[in-house]
Amino acid sequence: MTKDGTYAILSKKERLMIQRERIKLESLLGGIADLNRLPAALFLIDVKKEHIAVTEALKLNIPTFAMVDTNSDPSNIDFPIPANDDATKSISLITDVIIKAIEEGLDERKREKDDEAEKEAVAAKVAADAPEVKEPRAAGEKRPTTKKVTAEAEVEAPSSEETKTEE
Repeated sequence: MTKDGTYAILSKKERLMIQRERIKLESLLGGIADLNRLPAALFLIDVKKEHIAVTEALKLNIPTFAMVDTNSDPSNIDFPIPANDDATKSISLITDVIIKAIEEGLDERKREKDDEAEKEAVAAKVAADAPEVKEPRAAGEKRPTTKKVTAEAEVEAPSSEETKTEE
């Protein structure tokens, strides 16, 4: 509206109403605009208030974790947490536990990635330090020439027939 000039034409009251609506939508949906992929999970505090988010998560097969009070239906929630979703102490206790679990999971994933990168670096170093392995000969390729055995060396070594007859 501001780009095409219709916002300036509106009365002061209409502009104020539009501005309030925009602020409300920004506060509710502002975080969604920054998403570049679907979330891996959804954590909700009040299932009755956030029923639209629950139905969207069901449609998109996103697992939901939610605090479920006695006045709400837990059947649509994948992982219900029975708790009072109206009390601030209950909400802060549950969210603190969830935050700690998420942080531990992220730290563990980071450690696993670091360990994997370290293993790859060691493997690359070992591969660089290892002597070159000769490739197998192709079919029909001749064997490389070696030292020729002289007739004297053949005489010195007894043949397999001679060893059998001596026994």
